Formats: sequence, structure tokens, C-alpha cells
Amino acid sequence: MHNKKYHVQKKPFVVPTTDGKLIEEHFGNATDGNSDVSIAHMIAPPKWSEPFQTPEFDEFTYIIKGKKQFIIDDETIILEAGQSIKIEKNTRVQYSNPFDEDCEYLAICLPAFSMDLVNREEK
Repeated sequence: MHNKKYHVQKKPFVVPTTDGKLIEEHFGNATDGNSDVSIAHMIAPPKWSEPFQTPEFDEFTYIIKGKKQFIIDDETIILEAGQSIKIEKNTRVQYSNPFDEDCEYLAICLPAFSMDLVNREEK
């Protein structure tokens, strides 16, 4: 009987990027077709940033190492290792790492991250 009630993820889906950022999705649309939640391990290189976006999902971020900057509406927030944040859906936000070291973090999106829901602005 192979009706396991768990799934160990040993081969996360590595999302192709052009900006030097490592994105390993452990669970979510790209990995296992789960649109309810996505969990990704990320490493943002120094001086990395992405455009503003207004996602249609709640996003939780937990900082493992380094620092990450969030611009939420017009407020700038910097989180350090061991800190976390929840940003509610339909909130305009920009993520960046303007610092001199890698930022390693976990991102959890409810419902799961998808390009259809992220609403990223043009640069």
C-alpha cells in the first residue's frame, strides 16, 4: 500500500531567472501543481531588486540570512535574519536587496505564486 500521507521534496523546481536570484520552489504551481500555497527558498544577490507589484496573494517572508528591503505603499521596511513579515494581498510592494551580502529567505504565498496573480509593473 503506497498511500503516503506525506511528501518529502528533494528536488525543488528551480525557477529560471535573469537577475542572479536563486528561486527554489518546494511546493506550488511549478513544482506539484498546488495552487493553494507556494513555499520557496530564495537567495537574492547584493544590489538585486525587482519592479513594484500588487499581488493577488498574501505573502509571508522569513529572513534566514542577510537583510531585505520592502517598500510597501510609501513606507520602507528593512528586515534582518530571524525576522518575518506578512504582506496582505492587493498591496503594492517592491522587494530588493540593496545591501552588500546575499539575502537568504523563505517566501510563502497564499494562494500560490503565479505570474497571472503577481501583477508586476513594467520597469
